[in-house]
Amino acid sequence: MAVRLSAKDRKAQIVGEVLKLADEIGPDRLSTTDVARAVGLSQPAIFRHFPTKGSLWLAVAEDIAQHLTAAWDKADTVAPDARLKALIGAQLSAIAQTPALPSILFSRELQVDNPPLRDVFRRLLGVFQMHLVNAITDQQSRGRLRRDVSATDIAILLTSLVQGVAIRWTLGARSFSVVEEGLRHFDVQMSLLQHQESR
Repeated sequence: MAVRLSAKDRKAQIVGEVLKLADEIGPDRLSTTDVARAVGLSQPAIFRHFPTKGSLWLAVAEDIAQHLTAAWDKADTVAPDARLKALIGAQLSAIAQTPALPSILFSRELQVDNPPLRDVFRRLLGVFQMHLVNAITDQQSRGRLRRDVSATDIAILLTSLVQGVAIRWTLGARSFSVVEEGLRHFDVQMSLLQHQESR
């Protein structure tokens, strides 16, 4: 028998189970029956909290967005010279803490079945890149990074670096630390983008 929780706590529990199950069995194979079984509720009880499977996935996306936004805002408070690396580290740490994230990003649920879900993650990517562009622009103004490469292009390169390491981590059965590997490649990328006089 399920423990009685407030509606808010029950929703949080369900969202947490979705993220856990999405990692274990994959987002595209996940059903509301699986979620109901995991939390000890009936399937109709799940739909009392989330009227559709799409609305459940949107709640998952908003939970992820809340955690990512808090991590980026915290990274923005570090010293300017360390801010860019802190942002990349925050993103990599979020992936390590939510292993289902790469699978969700490339799932049919996101790409085909649920346009509002895709819009949430597209918005998140835009916000992350804005944080990166601001940090990169600051480094360029201080003469630390090359000015002949646009801040937007550098932000896209760094976003692609994170995504590439995350895919390798997922396909490689998580046999290495995604944070350490990602930051190692970040350092390599930064050495290539350093302003010549600051080397």
